[in-house]
Amino acid sequence: MVKRFFDLTANEMVELNKEDLLTAIQACEGRVVLSENDVTRGPTVIGVTNSELARASGADLILLNKLDLQDPKIPALANSSKPIADLKKLVMRPIGVNLEAVSHHYEKSLEPLLTLPTGRIASYDNFSLAERMGFNFICLTGNPKTGVSLSALVEAVRVARDVFSGIIMVGKMHSAGVDEPVIDSKTVLAFIDAGADVILIPTPGSLPGFTREEAIEMTRFCHQKGKITLAVNGASQDYSSRETIRQFAIINKEIGADIHHIGSSGTGGIAPSENIFELSLAIRGLNHTLRQMASSIKR
Repeated sequence: MVKRFFDLTANEMVELNKEDLLTAIQACEGRVVLSENDVTRGPTVIGVTNSELARASGADLILLNKLDLQDPKIPALANSSKPIADLKKLVMRPIGVNLEAVSHHYEKSLEPLLTLPTGRIASYDNFSLAERMGFNFICLTGNPKTGVSLSALVEAVRVARDVFSGIIMVGKMHSAGVDEPVIDSKTVLAFIDAGADVILIPTPGSLPGFTREEAIEMTRFCHQKGKITLAVNGASQDYSSRETIRQFAIINKEIGADIHHIGSSGTGGIAPSENIFELSLAIRGLNHTLRQMASSIKR
Protein backbone atom coordinates (compact mmCIF):
# COMPACT_ATOMS: atom_id res chain seq x y z
CA MET A 1 0.00 0.00 0.00
CA VAL A 2 1.27 3.49 -0.88
CA LYS A 3 2.24 5.73 2.03
CA ARG A 4 1.37 9.39 2.37
CA PHE A 5 3.69 11.50 0.25
CA PHE A 6 5.37 13.21 3.18
CA ASP A 7 5.99 9.85 4.86
CA LEU A 8 8.07 8.63 1.92
CA THR A 9 11.84 8.75 1.72
CA ALA A 10 13.44 10.65 -1.14
CA ASN A 11 14.26 7.44 -2.99
CA GLU A 12 10.68 6.22 -2.60
CA MET A 13 9.33 9.53 -3.93
CA VAL A 14 11.25 9.44 -7.20
CA GLU A 15 10.35 5.79 -7.85
CA LEU A 16 6.59 6.33 -7.72
CA ASN A 17 4.65 5.64 -10.89
CA LYS A 18 1.81 7.91 -11.95
CA GLU A 19 -0.99 6.15 -10.09
CA ASP A 20 1.00 5.70 -6.89
CA LEU A 21 2.08 9.35 -6.93
CA LEU A 22 -1.54 10.48 -7.27
CA THR A 23 -2.56 8.16 -4.43
CA ALA A 24 0.28 9.36 -2.19
CA ILE A 25 -0.79 12.96 -2.80
CA GLN A 26 -4.45 12.20 -2.06
CA ALA A 27 -3.48 10.43 1.15
CA CYS A 28 -1.91 13.66 2.47
CA GLU A 29 -5.37 15.29 2.68
CA GLY A 30 -4.46 18.67 1.25
CA ARG A 31 -0.92 18.91 2.61
CA VAL A 32 1.30 18.91 -0.48
CA VAL A 33 3.30 21.94 -1.68
CA LEU A 34 4.23 22.56 -5.33
CA SER A 35 6.84 25.22 -6.06
CA GLU A 36 7.05 26.72 -9.54
CA ASN A 37 10.55 27.75 -10.69
CA ASP A 38 11.23 30.08 -13.65
CA VAL A 39 14.35 28.70 -15.35
CA THR A 40 14.95 31.90 -17.34
CA ARG A 41 15.97 33.70 -14.14
CA GLY A 42 18.19 33.02 -11.17
CA PRO A 43 19.63 31.24 -9.43
CA THR A 44 18.62 33.09 -6.29
CA VAL A 45 21.61 31.66 -4.43
CA ILE A 46 24.88 31.37 -6.35
CA GLY A 47 25.81 27.78 -7.09
CA VAL A 48 22.44 26.34 -6.04
CA THR A 49 19.50 25.68 -8.35
CA ASN A 50 16.19 27.28 -7.44
CA SER A 51 14.71 23.79 -7.27
CA GLU A 52 17.17 22.81 -4.55
CA LEU A 53 16.26 26.00 -2.71
CA ALA A 54 12.54 25.24 -3.04
CA ARG A 55 13.02 21.72 -1.75
CA ALA A 56 15.06 23.00 1.21
CA SER A 57 12.26 25.48 1.98
CA GLY A 58 9.60 22.77 2.22
CA ALA A 59 8.41 22.07 -1.34
CA ASP A 60 7.30 18.54 -2.27
CA LEU A 61 6.86 18.92 -6.03
CA ILE A 62 8.89 21.07 -8.42
CA LEU A 63 7.38 22.64 -11.55
CA LEU A 64 9.79 24.15 -14.08
CA ASN A 65 8.43 27.22 -15.86
CA LYS A 66 9.57 28.63 -19.23
CA LEU A 67 11.81 25.64 -19.93
CA ASP A 68 12.59 25.17 -23.62
CA LEU A 69 12.46 21.39 -24.00
CA GLN A 70 14.30 21.58 -27.30
CA ASP A 71 17.16 23.50 -25.68
CA PRO A 72 16.88 22.80 -21.94
CA LYS A 73 18.98 24.95 -19.62
CA ILE A 74 18.84 25.20 -15.84
CA PRO A 75 20.60 28.06 -14.01
CA ALA A 76 23.40 26.67 -11.80
CA LEU A 77 23.57 23.57 -14.05
CA ALA A 78 25.07 25.32 -17.06
CA ASN A 79 27.63 22.61 -17.80
CA SER A 80 25.19 19.70 -17.63
CA SER A 81 24.50 17.71 -20.80
CA LYS A 82 21.41 16.17 -19.12
CA PRO A 83 20.08 18.97 -16.91
CA ILE A 84 16.74 17.35 -16.06
CA ALA A 85 18.26 14.04 -15.02
CA ASP A 86 20.89 15.88 -12.99
CA LEU A 87 18.30 18.13 -11.36
CA LYS A 88 16.25 15.10 -10.29
CA LYS A 89 19.34 13.65 -8.62
CA LEU A 90 19.93 16.90 -6.76
CA VAL A 91 16.41 17.41 -5.41
CA MET A 92 15.06 13.83 -5.35
CA ARG A 93 11.51 15.07 -5.78
CA PRO A 94 8.95 14.59 -8.57
CA ILE A 95 9.59 17.24 -11.23
CA GLY A 96 7.23 18.65 -13.85
CA VAL A 97 7.30 21.18 -16.65
CA ASN A 98 4.89 23.85 -17.92
CA LEU A 99 3.87 23.59 -21.57
CA GLU A 100 1.71 26.27 -23.14
CA ALA A 101 -1.28 25.61 -25.38
CA VAL A 102 -1.09 28.65 -27.61
CA SER A 103 -4.35 29.34 -29.45
CA HIS A 104 -4.74 30.88 -32.87
CA HIS A 105 -8.53 31.06 -32.69
CA TYR A 106 -9.35 33.36 -29.78
CA GLU A 107 -11.54 36.32 -30.61
CA LYS A 108 -9.86 39.02 -28.56
CA SER A 109 -6.50 39.42 -26.86
CA LEU A 110 -6.16 41.67 -23.85
CA GLU A 111 -2.61 42.80 -24.64
CA PRO A 112 0.16 42.36 -27.22
CA LEU A 113 1.17 38.70 -27.25
CA LEU A 114 4.59 37.07 -27.19
CA THR A 115 5.98 34.60 -29.70
CA LEU A 116 7.12 31.56 -27.74
CA PRO A 117 10.09 29.32 -28.48
CA THR A 118 8.95 26.09 -30.11
CA GLY A 119 10.23 24.12 -27.13
CA ARG A 120 7.73 25.73 -24.73
CA ILE A 121 4.59 24.99 -26.73
CA ALA A 122 2.21 22.14 -25.89
CA SER A 123 2.78 19.86 -28.87
CA TYR A 124 3.16 16.18 -29.71
CA ASP A 125 6.92 16.59 -30.14
CA ASN A 126 7.34 18.31 -26.79
CA PHE A 127 5.16 15.78 -24.98
CA SER A 128 7.42 13.10 -26.42
CA LEU A 129 10.49 14.99 -25.21
CA ALA A 130 8.99 15.35 -21.73
CA GLU A 131 8.41 11.59 -21.68
CA ARG A 132 11.98 10.82 -22.71
CA MET A 133 13.47 13.30 -20.24
CA GLY A 134 11.68 11.55 -17.38
CA PHE A 135 9.35 14.27 -16.13
CA ASN A 136 6.87 13.00 -13.56
CA PHE A 137 4.18 15.44 -14.65
CA ILE A 138 3.38 18.15 -17.15
CA CYS A 139 1.28 21.23 -16.48
CA LEU A 140 -0.66 22.57 -19.46
CA THR A 141 -1.20 26.25 -18.77
CA GLY A 142 -0.15 29.70 -19.98
CA ASN A 143 2.23 32.42 -18.87
CA PRO A 144 1.24 36.09 -19.23
CA LYS A 145 0.90 37.41 -22.79
CA THR A 146 1.07 33.95 -24.40
CA GLY A 147 -2.41 33.66 -25.89
CA VAL A 148 -3.28 30.35 -24.26
CA SER A 149 -7.01 29.59 -24.42
CA LEU A 150 -9.24 27.08 -22.65
CA SER A 151 -10.20 25.32 -25.88
CA ALA A 152 -6.54 24.92 -26.83
CA LEU A 153 -5.83 23.45 -23.39
CA VAL A 154 -8.56 20.84 -23.84
CA GLU A 155 -7.09 19.77 -27.17
CA ALA A 156 -3.59 19.69 -25.66
CA VAL A 157 -4.75 17.26 -22.97
CA ARG A 158 -6.08 14.90 -25.66
CA VAL A 159 -2.77 14.94 -27.52
CA ALA A 160 -0.68 14.60 -24.36
CA ARG A 161 -2.68 11.64 -23.09
CA ASP A 162 -1.59 9.58 -26.10
CA VAL A 163 2.11 10.38 -25.64
CA PHE A 164 2.92 11.18 -22.02
CA SER A 165 2.64 8.48 -19.34
CA GLY A 166 2.96 10.76 -16.31
CA ILE A 167 0.48 13.02 -14.56
CA ILE A 168 -1.26 15.67 -16.67
CA MET A 169 -2.22 18.89 -14.90
CA VAL A 170 -4.24 21.51 -16.75
CA GLY A 171 -5.81 24.92 -16.31
CA LYS A 172 -5.16 28.65 -16.30
CA MET A 173 -3.82 30.71 -13.41
CA HIS A 174 -4.76 34.04 -15.05
CA SER A 175 -5.97 35.31 -18.44
CA ALA A 176 -2.66 34.60 -20.28
CA GLY A 177 -3.62 37.55 -22.48
CA VAL A 178 -6.93 36.10 -23.74
CA ASP A 179 -10.31 37.72 -23.09
CA GLU A 180 -12.23 34.74 -21.71
CA PRO A 181 -13.08 33.30 -18.28
CA VAL A 182 -10.05 31.79 -16.57
CA ILE A 183 -12.17 28.81 -15.50
CA ASP A 184 -15.75 27.60 -15.77
CA SER A 185 -17.62 24.37 -15.02
CA LYS A 186 -18.03 23.42 -18.67
CA THR A 187 -14.29 23.60 -19.27
CA VAL A 188 -13.46 21.64 -16.11
CA LEU A 189 -15.65 18.80 -17.40
CA ALA A 190 -13.97 19.03 -20.81
CA PHE A 191 -10.54 18.77 -19.15
CA ILE A 192 -11.62 15.66 -17.27
CA ASP A 193 -13.22 14.03 -20.31
CA ALA A 194 -10.03 14.68 -22.30
CA GLY A 195 -7.98 12.72 -19.77
CA ALA A 196 -6.55 15.22 -17.27
CA ASP A 197 -5.47 13.96 -13.85
CA VAL A 198 -5.16 17.24 -11.94
CA ILE A 199 -7.28 20.37 -12.46
CA LEU A 200 -5.96 23.84 -11.65
CA ILE A 201 -8.32 25.89 -9.47
CA PRO A 202 -7.38 29.56 -8.90
CA THR A 203 -6.96 30.57 -5.27
CA PRO A 204 -9.83 32.87 -4.24
CA GLY A 205 -8.23 36.25 -3.76
CA SER A 206 -5.76 35.75 -6.59
CA LEU A 207 -8.22 36.60 -9.38
CA PRO A 208 -10.83 39.36 -9.40
CA GLY A 209 -14.35 38.04 -8.95
CA PHE A 210 -13.49 34.35 -8.40
CA THR A 211 -15.11 33.39 -5.11
CA ARG A 212 -14.68 30.69 -2.48
CA GLU A 213 -18.09 29.32 -3.36
CA GLU A 214 -17.09 28.82 -6.99
CA ALA A 215 -13.81 27.22 -5.97
CA ILE A 216 -15.56 24.83 -3.56
CA GLU A 217 -18.10 23.85 -6.22
CA MET A 218 -15.45 23.11 -8.84
CA THR A 219 -13.19 21.28 -6.39
CA ARG A 220 -16.02 19.04 -5.22
CA PHE A 221 -16.97 18.33 -8.82
CA CYS A 222 -13.39 17.25 -9.60
CA HIS A 223 -13.30 15.00 -6.55
CA GLN A 224 -16.61 13.41 -7.51
CA LYS A 225 -15.06 12.61 -10.89
CA GLY A 226 -12.06 10.99 -9.20
CA LYS A 227 -9.64 13.81 -10.01
CA ILE A 228 -7.46 15.89 -7.70
CA THR A 229 -6.99 19.64 -7.66
CA LEU A 230 -4.10 22.07 -7.62
CA ALA A 231 -4.94 25.39 -5.96
CA VAL A 232 -2.85 27.93 -7.84
CA ASN A 233 -1.33 31.18 -6.63
CA GLY A 234 0.08 32.22 -9.99
CA ALA A 235 -0.89 35.86 -10.39
CA SER A 236 2.25 37.34 -8.78
CA GLN A 237 1.08 37.09 -5.15
CA ASP A 238 3.66 34.42 -4.40
CA TYR A 239 5.85 37.47 -3.80
CA SER A 240 3.40 38.93 -1.25
CA SER A 241 3.59 39.09 2.52
CA ARG A 242 3.77 35.95 4.62
CA GLU A 243 0.36 36.87 6.01
CA THR A 244 -1.11 36.73 2.49
CA ILE A 245 0.46 33.32 1.86
CA ARG A 246 -0.93 32.04 5.17
CA GLN A 247 -4.40 33.36 4.34
CA PHE A 248 -4.36 31.73 0.90
CA ALA A 249 -3.21 28.43 2.41
CA ILE A 250 -6.06 28.22 4.90
CA ILE A 251 -8.63 29.27 2.28
CA ASN A 252 -7.42 26.53 -0.04
CA LYS A 253 -7.54 23.94 2.75
CA GLU A 254 -11.16 24.98 3.37
CA ILE A 255 -11.93 24.62 -0.33
CA GLY A 256 -10.50 21.10 -0.40
CA ALA A 257 -7.36 21.56 -2.50
CA ASP A 258 -5.13 18.49 -2.76
CA ILE A 259 -1.97 20.37 -3.81
CA HIS A 260 -1.00 23.96 -3.00
CA HIS A 261 0.90 25.83 -5.71
CA ILE A 262 3.15 28.83 -5.19
CA GLY A 263 4.33 30.75 -8.25
CA SER A 264 7.63 31.98 -9.64
CA SER A 265 7.33 35.77 -9.82
CA GLY A 266 10.09 36.45 -7.28
CA THR A 267 13.11 38.37 -8.50
CA GLY A 268 15.18 35.20 -8.79
CA GLY A 269 12.48 33.17 -10.54
CA ILE A 270 11.09 31.56 -7.40
CA ALA A 271 8.86 32.57 -4.50
CA PRO A 272 10.75 33.83 -1.44
CA SER A 273 11.98 30.93 0.68
CA GLU A 274 10.11 32.24 3.69
CA ASN A 275 6.85 32.15 1.70
CA ILE A 276 7.35 28.53 0.64
CA PHE A 277 8.06 27.73 4.29
CA GLU A 278 5.00 29.71 5.41
CA LEU A 279 2.76 27.84 2.97
CA SER A 280 4.04 24.49 4.21
CA LEU A 281 3.73 25.54 7.84
CA ALA A 282 0.14 26.72 7.36
CA ILE A 283 -1.17 23.62 5.60
CA ARG A 284 0.58 20.90 7.64
CA GLY A 285 2.33 22.31 10.70
CA LEU A 286 5.93 22.39 11.83
CA ASN A 287 6.59 18.66 12.20
CA HIS A 288 5.84 17.69 8.59
CA THR A 289 7.46 20.90 7.33
CA LEU A 290 10.75 20.24 9.09
CA ARG A 291 10.74 16.62 7.96
CA GLN A 292 10.45 17.64 4.32
CA MET A 293 13.15 20.26 4.74
CA ALA A 294 15.63 18.17 6.71
CA SER A 295 15.26 14.60 5.45
CA SER A 296 18.33 13.66 3.42
CA ILE A 297 18.10 12.84 -0.28
CA LYS A 298 20.26 9.81 0.54
CA ARG A 299 17.43 8.10 2.42
